[in-house]
Amino acid sequence: MTKIDVTPATGNWTVRTEDGILVESRNALALREGDRAPVIYFPRADVAMALLERTGTETECPFKGTANYYAFVGQSARIPDVAWTYENVENADAKAIEGHLAFYGDKVTVEQI
Repeated sequence: MTKIDVTPATGNWTVRTEDGILVESRNALALREGDRAPVIYFPRADVAMALLERTGTETECPFKGTANYYAFVGQSARIPDVAWTYENVENADAKAIEGHLAFYGDKVTVEQI
């Protein structure tokens, strides 16, 4: 099984679209899976959830479980499946990300500021 490590993501993190800031967080988590680059997960309390709409997309990860997806619905654009979340994480090593959201960096800007 792939090694998963979840740690606090140091500093202040943001997610931006063309419409503006979607997330600003000092409570983000960094998930490292094997030798892949870390993925930043944000608590829902720090996400402008009113700008996201659940889609019907689901994928399966053998290490984390079922991922559900959200689209960004803004004034200038709709970005399908921009974020994903694991609502029932199966692996105890990844349990900390349960209910958090991660965003595709090729669809929005995810950065530490």
